[in-house]
Amino acid sequence: MVNAFSVGKGITAVVAAQCVARGEVSYDSEVASLWPEFACHGKEHLTLRDLLGHRSGLPAIRPRMAPGSMMQWSQMTNALAVEKPWWTPGVTHGYHVNTFGFLVGEVLRRATGLTVGQLISRDIATPLQADVYLGAPDHLHQRMADFEWPGEPMPEEEPPGLTEEQLMQINTYYNPSGLSGAGVVNSPEWRRAEMPSTNMHASARGVAALYRVLAHGGTHGGVEIVPSAVLSEAVTEVSHGDDAVLGRVSRFAHGFQIPIPERGFGPNPNAFGHYGAGGSVGFCDPTAKVGFGYVMNQMGPRWQNPRNKALIEALYLCLQ
Repeated sequence: MVNAFSVGKGITAVVAAQCVARGEVSYDSEVASLWPEFACHGKEHLTLRDLLGHRSGLPAIRPRMAPGSMMQWSQMTNALAVEKPWWTPGVTHGYHVNTFGFLVGEVLRRATGLTVGQLISRDIATPLQADVYLGAPDHLHQRMADFEWPGEPMPEEEPPGLTEEQLMQINTYYNPSGLSGAGVVNSPEWRRAEMPSTNMHASARGVAALYRVLAHGGTHGGVEIVPSAVLSEAVTEVSHGDDAVLGRVSRFAHGFQIPIPERGFGPNPNAFGHYGAGGSVGFCDPTAKVGFGYVMNQMGPRWQNPRNKALIEALYLCLQ
């Protein structure tokens, strides 16, 4: 197993869909109805759908946070609840690289009384017998490969004199320091913590096991993960166009990435899933009835990664 970074966002999207299916929350639920502290600075009417579609305007926290704060759930969620959005909430979208999991996860925690990691364990990992963990217990750490992260971690203080745009970009990835994993990704504390955007630990087989079921409409091999009707809604588009954080086009469903010409999941337009930093990816193709998982422990290109691209191309050559 290895840290699979944003592959965890796709699995968090599955957890959200399961909560919707059980009636514990809906995609149209207003966040503030479950999380009253969130109702400030124009965020009063944002919905779970907005959070899943990266539309809340909260990709970063302005005040500098102490190192290690990302491993303290309440510190992150309390800061996000009172944060002023970086753009008008709900009007446009931008990839919430690290805050997505805290925002969505807090809504789900308040709706269910359980953390995203606990929900993954109960409703995904256990029924599928899949190696997918968020908040991994110590006895599993010996099975985890260390992640090779080149370069030095960002400094704990941001440079002075930044514009608002520059501050958003830096803080999206590095407030608090270590937020994206640099310098701390192989520590026991990182592996124990729950950061649904960033620190899911999994094997490729574990990721593929989940997406195999989703490729068959949410039920396969006698296990139902998500009812087909809810899954169909979960993979419909929420955001598409210029991304306020990435500076390029992105497209999101209800927590899943969905294909754009520049970056898809094979040749079929109804595929969905999520890429992770360095090249990891989990996705399914309902047309080909294929679930796919790839994780690795050497940081590679984040946008167009030659390793996952070659593997996906090889898969579809086998299916011809």
